[in-house]
Amino acid sequence: MNSSEFRRRGKEMTDFVADYLDGIEGRQVYPDVQPGYLRSLVPSTAPEEPDAFEDIINDVERIIMPGVTHWHSPYFFAYFPSANSYPAMLADMLCGAIGCIGFSWAASPACTELETVMMDWLGKMLKLPEAFLAGEAGEGGGVIQGSASEATLMALLAARTKVTRRLQAASPGLTQGAIMDKLVAYSSDQAHSSVERAGLIGGVKLKAIPSDGKFAMRGSALQEAMERDKVEGLIPFFVVATLGTTSCCSFDSLLEVGPICNKEDMWLHIDAAYAGSSFICPEFRHLLNGVEFADSFNFNPHKWMLVNFDCSAMWVKKRTDLIGAFKLDPVYLKHSHQDSGLITDYRHWQLPLGRRFRSLKMWFVFRMYGVKGLQAYIRKHVQLAHEFEHLLHQDPRFEICAEVTLGLVCFRLKGSNKLNEALLERINGTKKIHLVPCHLRDKFVLRFAICSRTVESAHVRLAWEHISQLASDLLGAEKE
Repeated sequence: MNSSEFRRRGKEMTDFVADYLDGIEGRQVYPDVQPGYLRSLVPSTAPEEPDAFEDIINDVERIIMPGVTHWHSPYFFAYFPSANSYPAMLADMLCGAIGCIGFSWAASPACTELETVMMDWLGKMLKLPEAFLAGEAGEGGGVIQGSASEATLMALLAARTKVTRRLQAASPGLTQGAIMDKLVAYSSDQAHSSVERAGLIGGVKLKAIPSDGKFAMRGSALQEAMERDKVEGLIPFFVVATLGTTSCCSFDSLLEVGPICNKEDMWLHIDAAYAGSSFICPEFRHLLNGVEFADSFNFNPHKWMLVNFDCSAMWVKKRTDLIGAFKLDPVYLKHSHQDSGLITDYRHWQLPLGRRFRSLKMWFVFRMYGVKGLQAYIRKHVQLAHEFEHLLHQDPRFEICAEVTLGLVCFRLKGSNKLNEALLERINGTKKIHLVPCHLRDKFVLRFAICSRTVESAHVRLAWEHISQLASDLLGAEKE
């Protein structure tokens, strides 16, 4: 394919994408295929001779689309939002064209410098404390990670290195193995499974702190667990506080947990993967109060801020804590400006060496929507969630299982778990809308998340009518 054909095919692909998104409401939100469906539809080996572009595009509809779950359908209410916008897609095209592997400033100066500035822009939108910003001479700063899972793991590994070095400096005879055996980290019992996975990868004990009646981790429960562990000779070193849990969008008490972490010299990492986008709205910023106690903070613009995946924003107060844990400088990666103090090499901030020019997506989206446009988008989703909550309140057969703060509603039929499992099976079986469940204590609960960029009140009401009718059918069948 030469540049002339690329121009022609590129225009065709733009039309294909626009048509797909314009018509996505008419597609079945969840596919009908069974595991292994695709293998029989494609040859067992790659073609020896080139295929025609037209044949490939035809096969997208024939082979790919039947197995796609349409995350951007206005009838997709599962998981959490996956951001999607035309400015971000255009930026991704440019990112692919430039094709730099921005592991260092020298590898592509614009890739590094735009990321640093965009993370400062976003930090200011969130009104983060100055300590988290790079500025021109700050000690902190931000980095784009691939996911919140990576950010949690990086924070844990940095905290592990920091406490190990501190203890070995105080007691030179201590081995790393002896320290590792005693390290213990904490999170709420509502924290995402990626936190537990970070503990497994990091080789440290992770303990779940029982949450309160609002599914939040409180300072008293953390303090109690920590004191018990210290008596047993363990070394508390790391805490993950979740703002906007996956199950029900609950918020750990930063104002209680934060001071304990600071007093005990434990690294506090905040995981706000979904909820973090809402903090750019003044009416939700209070949910981030206590961030000043944290050592690191992360959320995903690729969930709710119209920046396509992947783009997970992580800030640290002292970047030397992060860089110092992972810095290796083979001669082939060195450059003449790396010790100038004016720039950073992001390879030291992350797990992989290579990295894409992801800040272009932020730059395009922030400029083409503006802060006010992004705020309006988030507020619309919150309003739609409250609209669904209101519909539930009008039907005495249902109960709401957690406070509706942002764009997630947790609900269930009053009755047994088996009844609600059957309701969810009917909902997803008809494939008109898509939901996923969670467990809150001993209850099986349905989650209704406002996800699509194009979702409107009419879609929410149609979803409610569908759920209500299926509930009536189910309850009628139960009586027979």
